[in-house]
Amino acid sequence: MNRLKLLSLACWPIVACLALLQPAAAQVAQPTLDKIRSANIIAVGYREASIPFSYVIGDNQVIGFSQDICNRVIDAVKVRTKRPDLQVRFIPVTSQNRIPLVQNGTVDLECGVTTNLKARQAQVSFSNTFFVAATRLLTRKDSGIHDFPDLVGKTVLTNQGTTSEHILRRMNIEKQMNMRIISARDYGEGRATLESGRAVAYMMDDVLLAGTRSLTAKPTEWVIVGTPQSLEAYAFMMRNGDPEFRQLVNATMAGLMKSGEINAMYAKWFEKPVPPKGVNFEFPMSERLRALYAAPNDRAFD
Repeated sequence: MNRLKLLSLACWPIVACLALLQPAAAQVAQPTLDKIRSANIIAVGYREASIPFSYVIGDNQVIGFSQDICNRVIDAVKVRTKRPDLQVRFIPVTSQNRIPLVQNGTVDLECGVTTNLKARQAQVSFSNTFFVAATRLLTRKDSGIHDFPDLVGKTVLTNQGTTSEHILRRMNIEKQMNMRIISARDYGEGRATLESGRAVAYMMDDVLLAGTRSLTAKPTEWVIVGTPQSLEAYAFMMRNGDPEFRQLVNATMAGLMKSGEINAMYAKWFEKPVPPKGVNFEFPMSERLRALYAAPNDRAFD
């Protein structure tokens, strides 16, 4: 299941709109595993351009580190529900709509690059952490930007609905930096904005900035700089109030981590060439992440 193809979803625009209109606290009454078993479909949320975690290439194929882990969870769901021919409905999500789509049942399991925050735990449940990132800056090597104080009076880019956006806006007020902040919808839009010269730097998670850099016209012209402003614990999202499904997801992920299987998955996406350009991120596993895999947990850093 390394490269699952998107199922046709002609009604997706209608579903998405209805999802966003639901109350923030809305939850699906039916347990997730019962819902999946009954429909013989699991709805998986994915990101369209979050390289190397969750993104689309070629003939609508969803791939990435997050998706490889998610595929193992899907296999476990097949066994638990006794549905060996379980279908996967892939639904694209953004920073803005991912939580509502999980809350109202449109998405059963969001397998992207979402940070586990205490503030979000009242809205959704989180799986075990599978990656730890730090928020930094992507900028041209000759931009003169080396750290966050260099952004005073500059136009800076981030993504809508992210912790980086919150940090950047708070920094702008508290330190009176007079920055002009642009918030992109996703990494594709962010990359285009940055390469156009409309912003001098892009603030997001370091590993995702590395992915963005790999897709620029000339990756060697860009550099990741700056003192980390936060640590981000990436996890999958599920609906609240469904301990059975959450336990299955966490047990599957913990098994991958404790057995060491996840090390090969990590090397595949962060230490070897990855599609679509065959760029090697050269992003070795941190000691913090090694310790996390040895003792899996779902704790937020904030």
